[in-house]
Amino acid sequence: MKNLVAFIDPHIDRYVMSVSGEKKVIEIHKHWIVLLWPTLRVLLAIVLMVWALSLSGNWFWFVWLVGFVLGFHALWRILTEYRDRFMISTIRLFRAHGVLATQRAAIPISRVVDITVDRPALGRWLNYGHFKFESAAQIQGLYKISYVKDINDVENILYTVIGGDLPLPREELVGDGT
Repeated sequence: MKNLVAFIDPHIDRYVMSVSGEKKVIEIHKHWIVLLWPTLRVLLAIVLMVWALSLSGNWFWFVWLVGFVLGFHALWRILTEYRDRFMISTIRLFRAHGVLATQRAAIPISRVVDITVDRPALGRWLNYGHFKFESAAQIQGLYKISYVKDINDVENILYTVIGGDLPLPREELVGDGT
């Protein structure tokens, strides 16, 4: 199982430019809420495929195929969401996403003009939100980062880095939870 996770992990550390003095401050995974609907669809697909075993003839194949397609699409969505990562480093904001074809986008910290934090009602309750970044280049690959978990802590870390303060380990920036 550990090898499977290592295989599907996007390994975002390899994009840190350590030769230029860049250090990763924090890597953000999406909030678990993005996996809720695809997980429910996987469970529904399993139920359909098991139920298909009790059917005969063409109904078996129809129900089994619907369950298979539904399950495959939901697993693909889970993999897509798992591989979507956002990183704050000492010199830039970076996002990598995609499964077979990978897209990467970066903005130097010095070019960020405006940061908007959107916390929907459900996000306030479950502790997630969305970032909108504006830079001199306007719309780019990092315009919106959705479903950021612990949005307030990440926002504080981001402002600490933008302010030029030395990045501390995340535990020192957000506390140890006690």
